[in-house]
Amino acid sequence: MSMHLDLATRIEEHFGEHLERAVELKLDALIAHFSNGVSLEARIADPHAYAITWSWGEAELRIDTAPLHRDLATFPNHLHGADGSLHHDPLTLPGVAPWDNLQRIIVAILADPLLDRLTTSAGARPT
Repeated sequence: MSMHLDLATRIEEHFGEHLERAVELKLDALIAHFSNGVSLEARIADPHAYAITWSWGEAELRIDTAPLHRDLATFPNHLHGADGSLHHDPLTLPGVAPWDNLQRIIVAILADPLLDRLTTSAGARPT
């Protein structure tokens, strides 16, 4: 839990003006609600194992490191798009500090919650 506590503190320090309320800590996750309507849940076991999910309205997206999609260039990390498509992960890198990956995601989803500018129909396939 101390990693999630540290990450929650960093989110509040760096993105506090974009938060609707304080970051919530759960047993194995943190949840942040942003003023643009995005709710983010991060479950980070270590720098190589994570699942970061966010929703915006009815849309839900997730980046995770489950080693399931070997055909993607960013294996094992990948992005599940709002439309059910599967993409290479345009934001995170397994093995780097969790804060670095989480910060990249937050910056991206504050600007573009559906990551439309980072994903295209090319390179995506239905899951």
